[in-house]
Formats: sequence, structure tokens, C-alpha cells
Amino acid sequence: MSETQPREDIAGELGMRPEPKDTDSSKDKSTAPWSVQSVLSTIPNPPAASPSPTSPLPFLHVIERLKTTPREGWRRFGLSSAESIADHMYRMSIITMLAPRSLASKLNLPHCTKMALVHDMAESLVGDITPVDGVTKEEKGRRERETMMFLGRGLLGGYDGGQQGEELHRIWEEYEKGETMEARFVKDVDKLELLLQMMEYERSREGRVDLGEFVRVAQHIQMEEMRTWCTELLAERDMFWRAVGRQDGDDGRDGDRRG
Repeated sequence: MSETQPREDIAGELGMRPEPKDTDSSKDKSTAPWSVQSVLSTIPNPPAASPSPTSPLPFLHVIERLKTTPREGWRRFGLSSAESIADHMYRMSIITMLAPRSLASKLNLPHCTKMALVHDMAESLVGDITPVDGVTKEEKGRRERETMMFLGRGLLGGYDGGQQGEELHRIWEEYEKGETMEARFVKDVDKLELLLQMMEYERSREGRVDLGEFVRVAQHIQMEEMRTWCTELLAERDMFWRAVGRQDGDDGRDGDRRG
């Protein structure tokens, strides 16, 4: 792809086409296929028609949406002021920097920090799709791949010879494949950060909200060091629920952890 290729041509390569505006473009309520262009058509100030060769500003304007798009899983429990996608990725990046020495010696930690900041970047246009939204895993993957192509090879395609955009795209693909040790570590960090936020919402609301269905993700944490942190966190959570007069496991708080 040419570094000065117009966005209309990029759109053709990515299978994008104009579609009618939808008030909730990230959640498919119409029969029209989701596309990057369908989301861009709802943005008040969409990025310029061609990638900038001098700066990443169009890209930066788009990813601002990560700061204002909420993590949807919490909203089902009435947490209307829940964290944003950017909030989640920020603390993940800090966690990677605090990796235990036994892990840090085996990992490229700066690369892990980049991965934490990139792994949900596609949600700037796709939104935070949850299992209850009725979008298949394959369709979710298609939307995210299309978005990352648009961000990395489209908006950043003309900046710095396209090298920065290609790096972001490679890091995102590495995370998605989950084959490297760095990717497996960041996937564990993703789950640990969710569990931290789960407990913090329960504690800040003094036990008036039960988010126990999220505990099940603890079963999928792979690395021993991260499992140790997770066990400590869940023990802390059990103590909290006992302190408010409810036993471990009430109303699903323990999830499938014992299963």
C-alpha cells in the first residue's frame, strides 16, 4: 500500500463502504454488516480523507474514544459511571511494569507494557463487545482486525513511513494469537486487572453489588506468579464479604472457583 494512498482506496482494501448512521454503531442493531466506515459516519469530526505524512494526529483523535467508551460488563450491574477502556489498559500497563522478578527475567517487559496499551485499541471503533451482545467470536475478530488495519495501516500509514502503525498492528496480532510468553503474560494481566476492578466496585459500594460472576476468569490465569497474586486478591475479597456479614459463595460471588 502506498504511503500517500487516499483513505477511499484504503477503505476499499479493508472492505469498508458508507452505510446509514446508527445511534449505536458499535452494537449491530441493523441488518447491515458492521464496518469501520459505518462507525466513522457517526463521529462528528471523522479523520481526514488521507493519512497525514507529518504527524499521527488523526490517529490520536480517534483513540481518544478509548477514554470515553465504558467497559460494558459493569454497566449490566447498574454501574453507569464505570471505568473506560483506557482506564483498564492504563492499570494493565502499570501491572506489567511490576512483574515479579521471577517473571521479569524471562520477559521483554517494555514490550509487554506496549502490548497492554495496544491490546484493546480496536475497541475505539468496535466498542466493548461482551458475550451477552449476541456477536459471535468470529464476527468480533473480524471487526477488530478491520479496525486495526484502519488505525495502523490507514491513519498511520503515511506517518514515519508507516513503521509505527505496522508495529502497533504486529503487537496487537501477537496478543491475539497468544503464542509468545509476553502475550500469555499480558492476557493474565488483563484478567487480573478485571478481578481487581470487580472487587473495588463491590467494596466501594459496601457490598450492595455482587459481581461474583466475573470470578470465573481466575480459572484461566496461567502463569504461577499471576495465579499467586490472584489467590491473594480473592482471599482479600472473601474477607471483605465476611466483614459485611455474608459468607463466601453467597449469590454466586465465588463463581466456579471451586469447580
